[in-house]
Amino acid sequence: MRSTVRLFQACRITLFTRQNCGLCSDARSVLSDVWDTRPFEFKEVDIITSETGPQWRELYDFDVPVVHISRRSAPEEQPQTVSGAVRLMHRFTSEQVKAKMDEVERA
Repeated sequence: MRSTVRLFQACRITLFTRQNCGLCSDARSVLSDVWDTRPFEFKEVDIITSETGPQWRELYDFDVPVVHISRRSAPEEQPQTVSGAVRLMHRFTSEQVKAKMDEVERA
């Protein structure tokens, strides 16, 4: 029954990154490990080159990688609403990502 609940309440994870970022590569690896046991919808935003990049760059220029975790059904992330985001920054583990996913699913 728990698997059905997780499929119904699947999470979306948005990774804010930039090119030539070693920590961003580590973050992708952690997210890949999480995906292997707990699939989620994934979106990656390069804060330098994406259409919405300049707004995200102002927020996260010195903080990438940043991960936002939300319900799959939630509206797309917007820079104006970032204060309410469930997020992890810099270095994080798969256990921390899963804990944040649990938090989002329970909300």
